[in-house]
Parts: sequence; structure tokens; C-alpha cells
Amino acid sequence: MLKLYETRTREVLPITGRDGALQVYCCGPTVYRDAHVGNLRTFLLSDLISRAAKLSGLQVTLIQNITDVGHMANDLEDKILTQSKSEDLDPFSIARKYEERFHLDLQRLNIEPADSYPRASEHIGLMISAIEELIADGFAYVASDGNVYFDAQSFPSYGAISGNRLDSLKPGHRYEYSEDGTKRFHADWALWKLARDRTEMIWPTPWGDGYPGWHIECSAMSLKYLGEIIDLHVGGIDLRFPHHENERAQSNALTGSEAVTHWIHGEHLLFEGRKMSKSAGNVVLLQDIIDRGLDPLAARLAFLENRYRSQMDLTWASLEAAHVTLRRWRTVAQSAQSDTELIADQDFLAAIYTDLDTPRALQRLRTVEKNAAFTPEEKAGIFRFADQFLGLDLARVPEKRELTELQSQLLSQREAARADKNFAESDRLRTLLEESGLEIQDGPQGQSWS
Repeated sequence: MLKLYETRTREVLPITGRDGALQVYCCGPTVYRDAHVGNLRTFLLSDLISRAAKLSGLQVTLIQNITDVGHMANDLEDKILTQSKSEDLDPFSIARKYEERFHLDLQRLNIEPADSYPRASEHIGLMISAIEELIADGFAYVASDGNVYFDAQSFPSYGAISGNRLDSLKPGHRYEYSEDGTKRFHADWALWKLARDRTEMIWPTPWGDGYPGWHIECSAMSLKYLGEIIDLHVGGIDLRFPHHENERAQSNALTGSEAVTHWIHGEHLLFEGRKMSKSAGNVVLLQDIIDRGLDPLAARLAFLENRYRSQMDLTWASLEAAHVTLRRWRTVAQSAQSDTELIADQDFLAAIYTDLDTPRALQRLRTVEKNAAFTPEEKAGIFRFADQFLGLDLARVPEKRELTELQSQLLSQREAARADKNFAESDRLRTLLEESGLEIQDGPQGQSWS
């Protein structure tokens, strides 16, 4: 049975689903820029949960939203509108452009598609209906400035996910707006904002033309697509507060009960020891990894080397090591016929079902790889079974290419340099060969390459 760490209860709990089915909602991207590798690590989490749940016998329905309106950069501008001005493109053209790139990155990482990707902009009517219901039930109000706010004090258990208490929250916390004093309580958040001077991405409502706040989209769409009980809600740890706290308050107010059974969060990703940011100049995209000649699935393997709820420091060295491991493991998986029987290794499964302990699962595969007691056919069967969860495309036949004339010359020159014990020249030639796209290995029998 799959077990995961549940943020609200702070416990590792069994994930049973209901009647053999598991309903999962994953917070998707705000499509105003390319997703960086930290974002992609979070999106991988829902894929790993889905794959593990399916291996355990559950039927999974996964919904992932596309935020293409409502995620504010400041008091007046949506992040997509800001990018629209920067690129001199229509805002919805911006949204579709980066949504397409998001799906391409998911495909490159072998992340299985969700069952649906509802867009916020196409569910405005649903949000308006939800807001009307919250107002009618006393959970929201129209302020004197015409904006609609959720009344945080109307929801006594606010803070159950993050541990934040309403009476200790300070005004102006992240992702909220510096309002002009029309809110009843400083921790109330916007459900709907009037357009005022804004002319793009606005819609008519009973309260006037305007646009939704960020949080209401996930409540409206998750309840529409998955019903009033959502088994798992997945997202990055940065969404725990305020986004998921606000979403929980809205959804519970709309359903009259606990709408989400389990909240699951993935931890932050650092790169070369620092948080990724534009100002630090260390934002890494999946395309950057590909441009270095690395298999994009090397990123997936590197992510698997760390537990999903542990902060991870990704480096170019770890990506390069993962790339080499991928090539080696594909050779292991190819060491038998394509119709080799899949072998369910119980130690591997135990690691996966124990809160997605992927480091232990990978270590089990390394043990199998080195253990001479396993036949090549058994190793291939174990690796191919494991790949149903790992998603590393281990059954892929390595591409074979002919050496160029220059590569052949350099290999011959390097072999001669090694024979003469001219190691400085050998290292120089190795660098040139690697820059040309070869991987060089030195062993007792001499140099080999791939």
C-alpha cells in the first residue's frame, strides 16, 4: 500500500482512495514564462504519485490546472499582462505560447499527461458562481471599493496546513495586495477585483467588470472536475501558504466539509547551492540541459536521487552523472529480448510505497546491477518493471552513430599518447573528443568510447 507524508496532519499515511479509485488535483503552471527545473520537479511529483498508485492497483484521475489569468504581479497587473507588454504580444498569445512549451517539457521528462488541463480563463463563469455562493453563505463580502473578498475570520480552522494563525499574520504577506483599507480584516483575500483602468483580460460580473483573484480558480475547477471529495492535492511547498490555505478555506466553505483528504507538497530545488532566480542568473530550463548534450531524462533521474520532500541541490555534475547512469542502465535493460518477462522486485516496491523513497529504490537497482547472482535476463526484467515507476525510458535502444573522420583520428592519436605515457596530451585529446560528442572510458584493456 502506498504511503505518503500528509502536510496537514504531519504524518505518513496510507493512500487508499475510494472504491479502488484515486482523485488527484495538482496545481499547474502560471503560463507567462518557461517552467524552470524547480517547477518541473514539482510537476514530476504528481506523475510519481500517479505511477506508484497505479502499481498498487488504484485507478487514478489526475487534473492539473493552467493559470492563464488571476496570478498578480502587483496590485494592478497580472503576470501574463506584464509579460505581454514585455514581448509585445496579445496576453492570450503569451499564455498559449508558454502553455505549449510546458507540455513539451512534460513530454521530454516522460511525465504522463493529466486527464484534463482546465484553463482558468475558460472557467470564469464557474468562479463567479462559486463567489456568489460564498457571499450568500456569509463567507465572502463585497467591500466599499467594489472588490469581493473572502472573510478569513469566518473560517475558524484557517492555518491547519501551514501552521499559521490568523491572529499572528501580519498585513501584506506574499501574493496579496496592498489594499486601501476596504477589507474587514487584513488577512482577507480577493476573490474578484474590479477592472478600474485595466482593459485586457476582464469579464462582466454582478459586481462590475473585472478579473478573478488567484486562489478561487483552483477551488472552482478542482470541485468541478473531481467532485466534493478530492483524495490528494499536490503542489510545491511554496504554495502551502497562502495559496493552499486560502483554497482550503474556499473549498470547505463551498462543500460544507473537508474537501481535500490529503495535502502533499514537494520541497524546494536549489541549483549549485543557491535558490534559482533571475537576479542570481542561475535559472535553469530543461532546454539548457538539452543544449549541453544531456538526455533530458537525466534531469528526471537526478530528481529521483533525492526524496521529494527533501530540499535538493541540483548541479551540472549530478546531471552529467545521471546521464552516464541512464546510458548504462539502458544497456542493462537491453541485455535480454524485448519480450522479457517483467519481474516485480519486492525491495524496490517497498521503497516506492514507503513515501516514495526513490533514493533507496535506485540503490536497490544498483545492487541488482552489480550482483552476479542475477542473470542478464533477470536484471533486464527487474529494470524494465522498475521503469514503470521511474519513467526513464530504459527500454530505449541506444542510438548508434558512425565516427567522423576527425573523431577516428583523435582516438588514434590519444591511444598513441597513452602508450607513450604522455598524459597531458592524452587529457587534451580526451577533452576534444568529449566536445565532439563522445564519452571516453579508460580501463585495463585500453580506451573505449560511446
